[in-house]
Amino acid sequence: MSHRLKNFDYASDSAYFITIVTQNREHFFGKIVNNQMILNELGRIVEKFWKEIPRHFSYVNLDEFVIMPNHMHGILRIDKSTVSSNAMIKKKPRNKNHKPEWKPGTIGVVINQFKRICTIKSREIFPDFAWQRNYYDRIIRNDDELNRIRKYIIDNPKMCDRDRNNQGLWL
Repeated sequence: MSHRLKNFDYASDSAYFITIVTQNREHFFGKIVNNQMILNELGRIVEKFWKEIPRHFSYVNLDEFVIMPNHMHGILRIDKSTVSSNAMIKKKPRNKNHKPEWKPGTIGVVINQFKRICTIKSREIFPDFAWQRNYYDRIIRNDDELNRIRKYIIDNPKMCDRDRNNQGLWL
């Protein structure tokens, strides 16, 4: 079952609030100390590849984000107005029977590739690392909502006892 909004074009210019959770909510990325997130090596890998998203997807801009012990929140903005259409052309599959799962230029492609590279690099250090199968998204509809979500992201380490993704993460 998809959690995506029916009939919405996830390749359209918009801001998206994304939450990605580790498998079984396992604490892979560090810990909360004095209301601040302290990233470990895996957390720094996730941070590195999140910051690199615009290098690989020129139509995506980063906004606020936070990496927590067992999940991350971030705002991604798709803005294709400044990008040539060639930048979003999907490579043809090597196997002609392979059907691409993702529509080119969508937020799903971005998250899929982000999770993929984080998994590959993280498993070099910790072979049991895994994400939950899917991710959560919310299409941000206006500036008031954008500002509320930014505040939520910034305050997330201080409020971890109230977030269901953060159960038992504070010290």
